[in-house]
Amino acid sequence: MKLLTATTRYYLLLTAGLFALASALLYVGFGWALRNEVEELLYNRQLHIQNLVASGLPLPAAAFTDNLEYSQQPLPLGFSDTLLLDTVEREMVPYRQLTFRLQPARAVSAPQWLTLRKSLVETEDVLAVVLGVMVGVLALLLLGVVGLNRWLAGRIWSPFQRTLAALRAYDLQRHQPLNLPTPAIEEFAALNQALNSLSERLVLDYESLRQFTENAAHETQTPLAIIQAKLEQLLQAPTLMQDEGTANLVGETLRATLRLSRLHQSLTLLTRLENHQFVPTQAVPLQLEEVLRERAAMLEPLLAARQVTLTMHTEPPLPLRTMHPGLADSLLQNLLHNAIRHNYPGGQVEVFLQAKSLAISNTGPAPTGDPARFFERFQKHNLASDSPGLGLSIAQHICRYYGFKIQYAFTEVDGRHTLRVQFA
Repeated sequence: MKLLTATTRYYLLLTAGLFALASALLYVGFGWALRNEVEELLYNRQLHIQNLVASGLPLPAAAFTDNLEYSQQPLPLGFSDTLLLDTVEREMVPYRQLTFRLQPARAVSAPQWLTLRKSLVETEDVLAVVLGVMVGVLALLLLGVVGLNRWLAGRIWSPFQRTLAALRAYDLQRHQPLNLPTPAIEEFAALNQALNSLSERLVLDYESLRQFTENAAHETQTPLAIIQAKLEQLLQAPTLMQDEGTANLVGETLRATLRLSRLHQSLTLLTRLENHQFVPTQAVPLQLEEVLRERAAMLEPLLAARQVTLTMHTEPPLPLRTMHPGLADSLLQNLLHNAIRHNYPGGQVEVFLQAKSLAISNTGPAPTGDPARFFERFQKHNLASDSPGLGLSIAQHICRYYGFKIQYAFTEVDGRHTLRVQFA
């Protein structure tokens, strides 16, 4: 619901409520005033008749009107309401009547009780007109409020709509602040000023983070490569070959260095993904089947070392996928590497590539961790594994970057782990 719609709703409810209350009060007030006018008219007629009796003049004839009725029998005194048949309209008509007693009676046969009546049809007609006018005014008022708010939405809220459009189109990778204009409305001007300041700080922070990531990736990787090379040279030294304890220590140090290098590369890739530092223009159309086969060929030594068999199934036609080559290679490498590492000796890995999905299934022990957290950083299928636990997190971030969906499932019947990527 839009803000203007919400405020308009409250305005309409308040206006309609107050106007309905005012209409009801006005209706009751008019009704009371008109009935009071009728009663005053009847009372004046009563005084007139009493003056005629006191002066010895004849009473008005009752045969020509329904507004006057004589009676010898006692009647309830005072004002009351009654209904009489209208012979022309053939319907009952409301009347207000006043009954009083003549004092003194001029003769024994003279009437002692008189009833004066006044039709209330005119009163009800007036009230109906008043009610109709009030309803019409209320309808016009509500239409006016709605029309005014629509006009305000197009005129007063236009700076806010322009600001919103600028925010939606804003791209931090352009390294430019928002630079929003200053509208005439004070609240919108303050909002644009705050957004401009915020975007300037974001650009500075983003640039600092980007430079730090690049510097850290470069400056840290170089010493690690030097350490790795020196340790490999040290392992080849003739003197070290004679000292088994020292050789084992150097070998463990080299393995830790390699693991640290892989961890550094993975964390750097995750940081670049989270900060959208991959330029979209570097994406090219790729045939994932070719990338899969190339990556599988590169992993043949690992497959042989772990005695794992890899089988690939494809269902053509397979469309091209526009992706960054490095990200596509990293996605497939992490998925395949994960299936090989978490497998039995002599196990199997099956790859199913279709037009809209990629599924990699492998045998292996049942997961010891929480499957719902496998895509988090440093989470593992098998807690005893020596992997850093970043492969699936990297795969998930790459899938999110391209709008893919990735899911994990384990079936206890055949003991298979399945990672499925649903392409957008």
